[in-house]
Amino acid sequence: MSETREPDAFARLRAFVASGGTRAETTITEIPSPSRIAPFSIALAADVSGAAHGIDSDLGTGRFIALHDPDEPEGWGGAFRIVSFAQAPLEPEIGVDEFVADVTWSWLVDALAAHGAAYDHASGTATKIISRGYGDLAAQGDGAQLELRASWTPRDADLTAHVEAWEEIVAMLAGLPPASDGVTLLAPRRLARD
Repeated sequence: MSETREPDAFARLRAFVASGGTRAETTITEIPSPSRIAPFSIALAADVSGAAHGIDSDLGTGRFIALHDPDEPEGWGGAFRIVSFAQAPLEPEIGVDEFVADVTWSWLVDALAAHGAAYDHASGTATKIISRGYGDLAAQGDGAQLELRASWTPRDADLTAHVEAWEEIVAMLAGLPPASDGVTLLAPRRLARD
């Protein structure tokens, strides 16, 4: 028999958002969530710079969607599934580094471990985008961007540690120092803006 009310885990996520998250440099807000993927869902947006969500931050942005289906869809391996996205601009010389995608995925794995977010069935992509402006956009010069798209199944219904890890990834992609030591940062393209 399927549940008819939203899981308590979503109320805990809303409390996390109301508390301001764990990093002063990010603003987390609840945004409309998808309604057809699972019976219950909650979606969050994070933007680096402290500005309220509306227009994605030039420094870094992300989305976090927690899905809940008490019937435990076969591909999930549990009743909850997390789908996340984070992106930030990079200096072009870092964007061409052949290992930047590998480093980005390792940051996700390390952040989940550092926050005690146990999970299974992880999958995702780390994509680097290199661009060059032409014509009227030639003055913009070269650019680079890094995107991380990932999903995983939490091992328990406490999703707070998972959203804390995701918030850290959004901040780290923007070039902010990690909450834990021993992680090398990527240089963001626009971090030094006024």
